[in-house]
Amino acid sequence: MPAPRPHTSEPHGHGLADDLPLLTAMLGRRRALRWFAGAGTAALVTGCGGSGTDAGSVAVVSGTATPAPTATPTPTPTPTATATASGCIVDPTETNGPYPADGTNTASGSTSNALTASGIVRSDIRSSFLGTTTVATGVKLTLTLTVVNVNATCAPLAGYAVYVWCCDRSGNYSLYTAAAESYLRGIQVTDANGQATFTLIVPGCYSGRWPHVHFEVFSTLATATGGRYASLVSQLALPAAVCAAVYTDTTTYPASAANLARVTLASDMVFGDNSAAQIAQQTPVLTGNVTDGYVGSATIGLAR
Repeated sequence: MPAPRPHTSEPHGHGLADDLPLLTAMLGRRRALRWFAGAGTAALVTGCGGSGTDAGSVAVVSGTATPAPTATPTPTPTPTATATASGCIVDPTETNGPYPADGTNTASGSTSNALTASGIVRSDIRSSFLGTTTVATGVKLTLTLTVVNVNATCAPLAGYAVYVWCCDRSGNYSLYTAAAESYLRGIQVTDANGQATFTLIVPGCYSGRWPHVHFEVFSTLATATGGRYASLVSQLALPAAVCAAVYTDTTTYPASAANLARVTLASDMVFGDNSAAQIAQQTPVLTGNVTDGYVGSATIGLAR
């Protein structure tokens, strides 16, 4: 696995066309060309599904800042691409997208960095914690992530900080296209079992992307507040059956069913060229139902 690296800073709106420059740079020319060949012209001009917000706006996060550490990237061993005896593999690096709020991107001259704000370390991330206390509504999802060392027979990695964020039920991201809100973002530190648990919602499906949850993993909480030395930046793909069940409620999830019908994991420009083993590890195992919510888990593999 490559050493931790600084992220790219780019301005973005809220549409697939706005994502393309960053995604192209992150994924490489061959991967981007493969997607362009299969996506068609229409997909390039389709915007994300959002309502009631000003697209492209970015909020400057205020709050009690934690001084960013002087972080030094630490070289890591070259990971194996095959599964270990215990079944884990190194998670692929994916783009953090245009809405990370980790201090690495700017828009309209403003920078969002939720990682330096007081209150970001929390397990239940459904409410805003900066400016408002709005709670993101939708089907409840409780997700336990287990961070493991692929080079040590999938041994748990304790003390790692995991930053999780996702869009709301309408496809909007807090601090950006839902500029007044700070919901659906939070950090947890892994316990002795390498586990961190988050309570969020099943995110909506916006046009051009498979439903997903973003995450970044840092070696320590102090490093996480700096926002630029992640050991891994990746995404989780929501299970198709869960998405189909949740999105039947078109009142709560207005455009998600229609957007989901137009995308597949194979056509998604982030997950589309991953191996079957990678997709299996990136897809949380969930149980539950729309009424009571879903509970599940996923393994995150690092090479340490």
